[in-house]
Amino acid sequence: MRIPIYQVDAFTSEVFRGNPAAVCPLEAWLPDATMQAIAAENNLAETAFFVREGDIYRLRWFTPTVEVDLCGHATLASASVLLRQPGEVKFSTRSGMLAVRRDGDGLLTMDFPALPASPMDAPPSLAKGLGVVPRETLRAKNWLAVLESEDAVRNLTPDFASLATLHPFGTIVTAPGREVDFVSRFFGPSFGIPEDQVTGSAHCTLTPYWAARLGKKKLRARQVSKRVGELICEDKGERVALSGRCALYLEGTISV
Repeated sequence: MRIPIYQVDAFTSEVFRGNPAAVCPLEAWLPDATMQAIAAENNLAETAFFVREGDIYRLRWFTPTVEVDLCGHATLASASVLLRQPGEVKFSTRSGMLAVRRDGDGLLTMDFPALPASPMDAPPSLAKGLGVVPRETLRAKNWLAVLESEDAVRNLTPDFASLATLHPFGTIVTAPGREVDFVSRFFGPSFGIPEDQVTGSAHCTLTPYWAARLGKKKLRARQVSKRVGELICEDKGERVALSGRCALYLEGTISV
């Protein structure tokens, strides 16, 4: 069987930056084990698979080791494959219905659920894994560790073995930005992703946190991983709007 594959760099307008995702359009679903094997073979943070179901698309996301409930950059990448012109696409997912629209300038905006975090004392393995004691810790779908400065976020050298013990939670680290409203990094070693380059789903938690802290609804964000990604985030109460661009790196077929 030959399956189309696209590799797209998400949350960037340049190849070799942002977060790479593989996108595989399917005519019908493959066995879960086959999709997981494809994701492992791709060895990217996420591989997205979608099947058209009437006017919408059913969308699923796989890391190299597990299927996940929500992924932003692979959703953005999938929409960029489907929306070559301005318009909107709707995805049915494990996190409900997600819509993505493309404007005339190529900006893609995702309508995602807000995942606000609540203050919570973190286990010792969080500070041990980060090598610093956060000024504040909260938790939603992931741990949120707030540091004092952008430099503190950039200079982290995590102990991934310690962070992996936080399963089933990943770790978002954030601080105020110098050129943007806030910066972040994301670590998910227990999901097979030591550091994710640009994490759309993390901004479902970061957006309400920073909107409340800064007293503004629309925010500019930068994930300061090695590849760097840029996002525009908007707090809409129970939903967030996450906007970014994509750059197509590869188009081809795989054989399974």
